[in-house]
Amino acid sequence: MDRVVKSPKRVKKKETEKLTDANISRVVALLEDEKNPISKKEACEILCISYNTTRLSSIIENWKRDKDLTTQRKKERKGKPAQPEEIRTIAESLLDGDSIADISKRLYRSPSFVKNIIHRIGIPEKLTGDAKYSTALLPETCVSEDFVVEEIAWSAKYHSPCIIVKELTEPQYEKNYGTRCYRIYIKEKMSNSDLYFGSSNFGGYYAAAASYDLGKLRHLEEYGVTFKHL
Repeated sequence: MDRVVKSPKRVKKKETEKLTDANISRVVALLEDEKNPISKKEACEILCISYNTTRLSSIIENWKRDKDLTTQRKKERKGKPAQPEEIRTIAESLLDGDSIADISKRLYRSPSFVKNIIHRIGIPEKLTGDAKYSTALLPETCVSEDFVVEEIAWSAKYHSPCIIVKELTEPQYEKNYGTRCYRIYIKEKMSNSDLYFGSSNFGGYYAAAASYDLGKLRHLEEYGVTFKHL
């Protein structure tokens, strides 16, 4: 019978502590070095935690259990088709601003698995780095000229979900842009918030957008996405 790995308890950390996966991995390797292992005091210094061998052991044990759990879950799901709940989670998480790396880790799936779902069902992606200053191409399933007031759409320019506030019917808009234009409201997720909409920890701003820079999201409803999290 396969060994069942229990989910590890999360280790609470302070902002000044460097308890990233990469840094803990480095400390474990240095502690277990056969030729010149570091001391536990040095390990605490690298992690920027107070010298406490009990807490250090807990952090390392938690990290190792997390690795074992990840390995086991990935093995269990390897080669299996995407489940409806996984597709819904990928869509909602991506619209929430999560990275492909974070989503794949959460689902115990590979980044390529997540990317395949994104392309298959037509989820608009958020550009990052220097690319975030460019307007992204929308998936074909998102392209539309017609939007209604209070509809949740995707802004290809601001790489974020938005709310359709109203259609801008003044003649100059369609004359200048050659298509319908809308006033939209962009809601931005704050660093200390887990939600876009329905949270007190968000900001936002109004903007104008041509329909070709807006993406329909209604087709995602068939995968269980309700937009209540947005």
